[in-house]
Amino acid sequence: MTADAETSDTTPAPQTAWGRVDDDGTVSVREGESWRVVGQYPDGTAEEALAYYQRKFTDLAGEVTLLEARARRGGASAADLRSTAKTLRTRIADAAAVGDLENLRTRLDALTATLAEASEAETAAAKEAVEEAVRERTGIVEAAEALAARDPQTVQWKQASEEMTALFDRWQSHQQNGPRLPRAVGQQLWRRFRDARATVDRHRREFYASLDQTHKAARDAKTRLVERAEALAPRGEDAIGAYRDLLDEWKSSGRAGKKVDDALWARFKAAGDALYGARAQREAADVEASKEKIEAKRALLAEAAPIVDERDLTRARSLLTAIQRRWDEIGRVHPRDIERALDDELRAVEQSVRTREEADWKRNNPETKARANDMTRQLTEAIDKLEAEVAEAEARGDARAATQAREALEARRTWLRAVGG
Repeated sequence: MTADAETSDTTPAPQTAWGRVDDDGTVSVREGESWRVVGQYPDGTAEEALAYYQRKFTDLAGEVTLLEARARRGGASAADLRSTAKTLRTRIADAAAVGDLENLRTRLDALTATLAEASEAETAAAKEAVEEAVRERTGIVEAAEALAARDPQTVQWKQASEEMTALFDRWQSHQQNGPRLPRAVGQQLWRRFRDARATVDRHRREFYASLDQTHKAARDAKTRLVERAEALAPRGEDAIGAYRDLLDEWKSSGRAGKKVDDALWARFKAAGDALYGARAQREAADVEASKEKIEAKRALLAEAAPIVDERDLTRARSLLTAIQRRWDEIGRVHPRDIERALDDELRAVEQSVRTREEADWKRNNPETKARANDMTRQLTEAIDKLEAEVAEAEARGDARAATQAREALEARRTWLRAVGG
């Protein structure tokens, strides 16, 4: 063996703290106290071989660093990060790389332990979120069931339909954006919501079907009323009473839907307007014809005014009776408010005469006179007696008795004057 050969056999293989390259290009990595072959690099220098496998280590270290950064930032699922860490540790276990692989494993183990705690918190939060989601979706279901349980005849269906649509929109949004519910729970809640929704839809269809029948009956009834009202036209204002009866029937005939009601009412009202128009025309003619009558009655009122001051009651009654007879011969006048005003003026004259007649009758009534004469006699006798009592009391000097007798005497005299004695 030559000296050069001996030198070649004893030259140590290129080596770093974590890797070495044998003469045949085999590259090994140090793990603890032993070496593990990671591959060969026969077509380059030992430095190139080490650099190649060191770059692979650097890539792995970069992945670990990135994973640690993602864990620190938050936002990513701890369970997903743990899965990534587990996969990365498996790759590092037999990695074809040169570097401190044990350090990478240690970092991953520490990260996995941290992520385990976060994963437990995530699991608890996810469970709570699912429970809250179940409560919220149950609330949606119960609201739908409450709508389904209402009496269809009392429901405002436009509003109810909007409420059910809003509940369905909430359900879809919750399903798309909320946490996934356990399959059995989710299916049970959906069946309840679906059934409530179907019930509301069925009640709505039944209600509107019934309403259509009601509207049809009302439409037919009102159509007949319109035809009867229009048939009254030839009778003019004489048919107004019959039209009012038809109006009462109209009010109790129900609703036929806004458009139909409006159209039929327009015809019904036009028929009534024709009747009332005929009356208005007749009243206008009456007013025109009453102008001369009004002037005649005003002339009679001017003639009747002095009767109030007529002293001879018999003559006053005679004049009034003649005026009343002529008043009645003139007849009624229009409009009614003017007629009432004229009648009130004549009635005031009549009342004045009647009042005077009643007073005169009371004064001249024999029975009244008899009662008055009897009262006068009694009072006169009482006065004579009291005068004697006053004189007697004064004679014996009894001032008190005299005073009492004089007071009684004065009272009787006042009564006597009141009855005309």
